[in-house]
Amino acid sequence: MMNAPFQSRFDGPASPPSRPKRPRTPAVSVIIGLNVLVFLAWQAASYSPRLFAFMTENFLVSTLHLEHLRVWTLIMAAFSHNELWHLALNMFVLWSFGTVLEHLWGTRVFVLVYLAAAVVASVSHCALSSFIMGRDDIPALGASGAISGLLLAYALHFPRHRILLFGIVPVPALAGVLAFVGLDLWGLIAQGRGGGLPIGHGAHLGGALAGALIYFLYLRAAYPTPAVRQSRPPSGAASLTPDEAREFERIRIKIETTGPHTLTPKEQAFLDRLRERVLQATNPDSF
Repeated sequence: MMNAPFQSRFDGPASPPSRPKRPRTPAVSVIIGLNVLVFLAWQAASYSPRLFAFMTENFLVSTLHLEHLRVWTLIMAAFSHNELWHLALNMFVLWSFGTVLEHLWGTRVFVLVYLAAAVVASVSHCALSSFIMGRDDIPALGASGAISGLLLAYALHFPRHRILLFGIVPVPALAGVLAFVGLDLWGLIAQGRGGGLPIGHGAHLGGALAGALIYFLYLRAAYPTPAVRQSRPPSGAASLTPDEAREFERIRIKIETTGPHTLTPKEQAFLDRLRERVLQATNPDSF
């Protein structure tokens, strides 16, 4: 961050400083900050048996914890990471997609969706670990379930937006998210047979289910794409296909959230094509 320019008392009056912009996505920033604080608490807990016991009782979720009426762990576990790679990966995904969704939905709705997905993800982990793996004592932690809900909602809003699968392969958002759902289903089946990896597939699936239900029951009607809001384009304007309207809305939100300098060459080319179409529609005789 650059400092404000220095002005001595001998200088003339300076132009009024620009008003600092309020953060457009405060919820995402706060959620990331809380996750970092809980991660640091886990690190400190390795040197304090009392703190470790406190973290274990309050920041892990399991069926056994719910049987002891620690219902707050359904949410607290979604803010809990004890490994740096897990924290970094989840917070990167949250920042990448959550900022767009918070700007689209508003902070209040974003927080409600996030917490709802977190609770459903925790309940799903407990239910599936008890009924499929036959164990009530398997603990879980992490924001992956809540983020899975955001990812599926994002993919339903912008199904054709290209994302990088495993950070490498560009695929449409909906196809990429459904691929991860398929992997979680496969992983859950493997765990039910006594194998698989120590990953909370049940939480991921529960969070994704919550995101899909919230989208179809509320978000789709409350936050439609421009193509849905405007069935007939104004006379003389260049019309957009539904896919183009969704892509334009996504890019508009990205510009307002992170600035035009963050546009990729492909996104810039898309906007340039739209601009040319608008110019041709408004000035058909110009060259």
